[in-house]
Parts: sequence; structure tokens; C-alpha cells
Amino acid sequence: MLDIVVLAAGQGTRMKSSLPKVLHPIGGKPMLGHVLDSARQLGDAKIHLVVGHGSERVQESFAAADVDFVSQTEQLGTGHAVQQALPVLRQNSTVLILYGDVPLTPSSLLKQLVDCVSEDSMGLLTVNLKDPTGYGRIIRNDQHDVVAIVEQKDATEEQLVIREGNTGMMAVASEDLKRWLPALSAENAQGEYYLTDIIAMAQAEGKRIVTEKVENEYLVQGVNNRHQQAQLERYYQLSQAEQLMQAGVTLLDPERFDCRGSLSVGRDVVIDVNCVFEGDVILGDGVVVGANCVIGNCSIGTGTQIKPFTSIDGAQMAEDCDIGPYARVRPGTVLAKGAKLGNFVETKKANIGEGSKVNHLTYIGDSDIGSKVNVGAGTITCNYDGVNKSKTTIGDGAFIGSNSSLVAPVTIGAGATVGAGSTVTSEVPDDHLGVARGKQRNIKNWKRPVKQ
Repeated sequence: MLDIVVLAAGQGTRMKSSLPKVLHPIGGKPMLGHVLDSARQLGDAKIHLVVGHGSERVQESFAAADVDFVSQTEQLGTGHAVQQALPVLRQNSTVLILYGDVPLTPSSLLKQLVDCVSEDSMGLLTVNLKDPTGYGRIIRNDQHDVVAIVEQKDATEEQLVIREGNTGMMAVASEDLKRWLPALSAENAQGEYYLTDIIAMAQAEGKRIVTEKVENEYLVQGVNNRHQQAQLERYYQLSQAEQLMQAGVTLLDPERFDCRGSLSVGRDVVIDVNCVFEGDVILGDGVVVGANCVIGNCSIGTGTQIKPFTSIDGAQMAEDCDIGPYARVRPGTVLAKGAKLGNFVETKKANIGEGSKVNHLTYIGDSDIGSKVNVGAGTITCNYDGVNKSKTTIGDGAFIGSNSSLVAPVTIGAGATVGAGSTVTSEVPDDHLGVARGKQRNIKNWKRPVKQ
């Protein structure tokens, strides 16, 4: 039986933000979201989230059946925070203590920590640090057993040299925790109740402190300021890039790549520099994504080419489509096989049929476009009257001349042609030519105005 206590009450003053620290993102997901995802992979556990600063926003973001919220109205240290959860801990459970601002600890490491707990032992996660400044130091005796943790401000010069640091994460039997936490004292340099003081209590009772030691400090690094957040972001993104390259993706520069969600890839995918993927994205075999694209919540079919500076959100694309450059593909867009959207084309809630082309400087919204349609440059579907959205339907094989305005609701029939410069307000039947523009007049001896 596992109780997981996640400490998420801190204000995070060094972040200089009104947003609670644990809601700041790494890889497009709040830090606390990463922690809870790892916790849930441990199986059937009850999660107790200790909240304080910005508690309403945290609760709104993470309300779930397996989470209960514990309030810490005063921030008096980590020991005090865990004390608030004592009433909700179950009898004879193992308690795993985590931190909402330490986002990248894998569940496999947490499981190892939980496995350290027995009747006569507890688990402690430590880390070897190049620079241990700010971390509590792990104190060991001559037999290399852990006997205490000393915080930075309370450490002697000799203790400050120690490079093994405390991550704060530990696993303890609930009955031991209920006995030790009420005995904590705030008689220290910071005037706080240190959770780490229970290590000395455990050692005094003859409990073994079994340690799991981490060599990669990014896996246990917390975020206290924007610099640390940026460090973890870059580490996370490079890890994502390495996984994709192992799966066969060509990343032209792994250090200029961001995945802020889930990215599934086929074979022989190529991604150029400065591309950002958000939400859930699927790239089929042979997809090529040009530089400086932002792609979110979409599925892109085999062989499709996404040219540079294209933005795609909430779209579905079949195989062999050709998109961009500088296209904006908005939610609800569905492209059939071989469809093409060219430069400076914007679509929204548009079904574009097989082999159809919308090549230049065009807006297509709330539209159904058949197959083999050619939409000329400068065309717009006038789908909004200021109150309601209306639909444009274009049949198979139609040709829409450049600089046309299709005022919805309107239907252009199969094989029909719309003359360039037309403002179409009524149906153009199948195979008809629709022309709707003013008659041209040429005025002789026209004098241009001159500046007075």
C-alpha cells in the first residue's frame, strides 16, 4: 500500500511570477504534472498534494479521483509540510515523499526508492554533485552508513566539502513517520522544521537508511528560478531529441528542437531547425518538416512536405500533401491525399479534397472543397457576417479565379469556373462560368493629382 505525498505549497518567490511555481512548464507541461505522471506509474497509490500558495489554481489544474489536497497555511519547512498530511496517511502504508518542483525524476528510480522500505529500513535518494552549494549534505560514518543530513546553513567547513547531496525524496513506513514528525524541532539556522532531521531519528532507533544514488543531477534537480527552469528545459528537450534520433528521425540540429507534448514518428522523418511540436502530433513515414515550423495536435500523412515557417494546429493531413511556406493551418482543417496549400494561405474548418490546390495568399474557412479544385491567388471565403458563420461548398474540378470573394453560404458546382475578381453571392451551377464584377471604364486624358 503506497501513499505518495507531493509537496507543492511553496510560493517560488525567485521565479518573480504570480503563477504558482509548480505550474510553470517544462516541455509544455506544468512541473507538477511531470511529478504526478511519474507517481501514477508506480501503480495503485493514493496521492496527497500539499498545497499553499496559489492553492486554488493548483487544485483546479490537478483535481482527480486519485488526488486529495492537504492545506499548508504557513510555510514552516519541509517537515512541517509533511506533518499536514499525517492525518490522511493510511496505517501500515509506505510513504513516498516527492516535490512538485522536481519534474524529471523517472518512475523507475522512484520504484527503487520505495523498494528500500522494510520493517527496519527506510529509503533515501541522494545525488553526487559537481557543486553541492545549497544542498543538504549526506553525513556517513566510518562504515559508510548514513547517520544524518546537515543543511547548508548549518554545516561546518568540513561538512561543506561533501559532494553527496540530499534530493529530499525519501520513502518511509507510515508508522515511523507518524512517530518522528511530531518530534521535529525548529531550532536551526532557518527556524524551520526540517524533514531531513528524521534521518538522525531513524539512525538513533537502529533503522537502516538505504540509499539510492543518482549520478545525473538533472533527474533530481529542482527549479527555484528562471535560470534553473531554462536549464531543465534544455536538458529535457535534448533527451527528447535523442529518443527521436534513436527511432530513426533526422534532426538537423538536436539543440534547436522543442517537443512540448507527444510526438509519434514513422520511418525516415526529417525535421529542420527551430521546429516546435505541441500537444499530440503524429508524423507518418517520410514526412519532411522545414525550418521554423510550429505544429500542434495534428496527424500528418506519409510523404507530406511541410515547408518553412508554417503553423499547423488541430489539422489532419493525408499522404503526399504539400504545405507552405508561410501557411497557417488552423483547427478543423482536413486535407485529402495530394492536397496543396501554398505560401500565405490560411485555412480553418476546411475539408480540401484530393489533389486540390490553394496556392497563394488565400483564406479558406468553413468550407468543403472537392477534388482537383484550383483556387486562385487572393481568394477568400467570406464565412462570417459579424454574427454567424456560413459554409462555402466547391465541387470537384472547379476553378476559382484570382482575387475572388465567395460570400457564404454559397455553392460552386463541379467543373464550374469563377472569373477572376468576382464577388460571388449566389450559386454557380455545374460547368458554368460565374462572373460578378463591375464593368471596366477607361477614361481618356486622365490627369493624376499633384501635390499642392
